[in-house]
Amino acid sequence: MRTDGSAVRFLAEAYTGAVNHPATSVRGVEDRAIVGESAALRRVLQQVERVAATDSTVLLLGDTGTGKELFASRIHELSARRARPMVCVNCAAIPPTLIESELFGREKGAYTDAVDRQIGRFETADRSSLFLDEIGELPLDVQVKLLRVLEERQIERLGSVTPIPVNTRIIAATNRSLEKRVADGQFRADLFYRLNVFPIRVPALRERPEDIPQLVWRFIREFSARFGKEILEVRPDVMSELQRHAWPGNVRELRNAVERAMILATGPRLSIPIPWSLTPVRARSVRLIDVQRDHILKTLEGANWRIRGSGGAADRLGLRPTTLETRMAKLGLSRPKPS
Repeated sequence: MRTDGSAVRFLAEAYTGAVNHPATSVRGVEDRAIVGESAALRRVLQQVERVAATDSTVLLLGDTGTGKELFASRIHELSARRARPMVCVNCAAIPPTLIESELFGREKGAYTDAVDRQIGRFETADRSSLFLDEIGELPLDVQVKLLRVLEERQIERLGSVTPIPVNTRIIAATNRSLEKRVADGQFRADLFYRLNVFPIRVPALRERPEDIPQLVWRFIREFSARFGKEILEVRPDVMSELQRHAWPGNVRELRNAVERAMILATGPRLSIPIPWSLTPVRARSVRLIDVQRDHILKTLEGANWRIRGSGGAADRLGLRPTTLETRMAKLGLSRPKPS
């Protein structure tokens, strides 16, 4: 795996179908990819590479739409468990009355509708990895049983007292603050500490705007093949606007925007409007690096992208031209090519 300055493109795996419940699945054929070469993405991929070789529990944190499941897949692919498929469970999508039997299984007659034995996700993921998405949504009573499994490495099916040993690696993910849910009494502190062995924060798209052009062209290729349309160009000002947008829905929202634009496209030049429904409430980042990037970008645009000389961007910012060029490269800023 490469984590240097070259483009990082890692294949993840797509769903091959639900197992007993639409919120559970086994990962199978290659489909999607992690795309980018930003420093923020490379840092995460380096963490993924280091922890993948172990059996340690991983907790993936980050906003919705950042692709946490793809990073979970990559951890599994790089692990010694890759010969067996990773099992995925969306904890928020399963009714509370069913989540226990989905995870731990049940015996015939465990409850009224239990007409046969069901193998749970932990048993299915034995000697493999179990991805628990939306882990913060687990009911408290199921959290107790999950904690016991993590501590004892064995499960009991619903309706049985016979322990079953399992060798399952846990990769959990959440877009919630588990610390806040612990403080609110909605998540057990002891389970949080068990899960928080190796936390990885997946960066939001607004934290890696330099990856947006690669992502846009990745999606263009995807939808070109699907819709039978050939796109040769995205105007530089359009791409710059995409890079300035906050993308509250992250990579998922960007992909949807490209898909809409591809549906409407009638020629080889693609225009991608910023999602109108979110534009009025778009929040400006207060992170220092984002504020600095916006300020430098506005100054460059005001100087018509002239860096040197009296009245140039470097002069206006009180910087040496070489210092400004270094900061531009670090922030992923470059002069738009003429259309």
